[in-house]
Amino acid sequence: MQLADFDFYLPERLIAQHPVEPRDSSRLMVVDRSKETFAHEMFKDIVNYLEPGDVLVLNNTRVMPARLLGVREGTGARVEVLLLKRLDKDSWEVLVRPGKKARMGTELVFGEGMLRAEVVGDTPAGGRLVAFQYQGIFEQVLDKLGTMPLPPYITAKLQNPERYQTVYARESGSAAAPTAGLHFTSELLETLKGRGVELVEILLHVGLGTFRPVKVENVLEHRMHSEYYRISAEAAERINDAKKAGRRVIAVGTTTARTLESAGGPDHRVSAQEGWTDIFIYPGYRFEIVDALLTNFHFPKSTLLMLVSALAGREKILKAYAQAIEREYRFYSFGDAMLIL
Repeated sequence: MQLADFDFYLPERLIAQHPVEPRDSSRLMVVDRSKETFAHEMFKDIVNYLEPGDVLVLNNTRVMPARLLGVREGTGARVEVLLLKRLDKDSWEVLVRPGKKARMGTELVFGEGMLRAEVVGDTPAGGRLVAFQYQGIFEQVLDKLGTMPLPPYITAKLQNPERYQTVYARESGSAAAPTAGLHFTSELLETLKGRGVELVEILLHVGLGTFRPVKVENVLEHRMHSEYYRISAEAAERINDAKKAGRRVIAVGTTTARTLESAGGPDHRVSAQEGWTDIFIYPGYRFEIVDALLTNFHFPKSTLLMLVSALAGREKILKAYAQAIEREYRFYSFGDAMLIL
């Protein structure tokens, strides 16, 4: 399986720079695998495709203000730090720009000393390990000094940072949003609940590795980044009850799909658990838990495109993407959505 198998041409003008308002006024392509049809709707019309008893699984992670601007101690040179992964209470894996100047022992200062960090190691991917020093509670310090880290392909300024959060975001820890959920309004979720759709929340903290390109030609040689996830006993029970009864489990986003499949087994049951997952889903993978998927439109040659191709079939997905481009759907984080049934 070659990387070129997942390539397509995307005009730059279709990369969404701003979110639409209201959230559910984005467009929705519905891919029906059994009928082999493509329908073109508005996102709020998703109510016509979900049925009583369906379980809609949401990733309730919240994007943290993970971008820190500071200086190097002694030189005053500007430095940017992006938080990637918390290793323990005060130790983090980060990206530092410029990285060449952030050698072992380098001291970084933020907010005139409100927050300090020492570089204590390197990572195989080119990042750094840092130890923070501060007074008080780290999350409160971060709220004061940090800013929202938007994806690199979004160059426009985001006027309202909450627009890069889902309406059900609860637990801070992600470096990027689970963007398939950005389309939901609180009112739309209540409408779905009123129609008998069951909402279940799980957690996966999204890392910036989701934006890293695949650099190997043989897809099978790619290694995924690891991300922290958690499924509660209650969530597992509700999902398992649905599977046992033959009701659909619909993942909102590739992050949710990866979490469910990480905790699923060949008996089509999810285990209540937490840990780190580096699951890589590509065509040929057999889904144990996920019956349907709501997702955005993804990068060419990306692991996200490979995951949706595993569920719907590569040729069908590329055909859907060709229609999306022809009809000028909006792509990526602030773009339109696809529902794969």
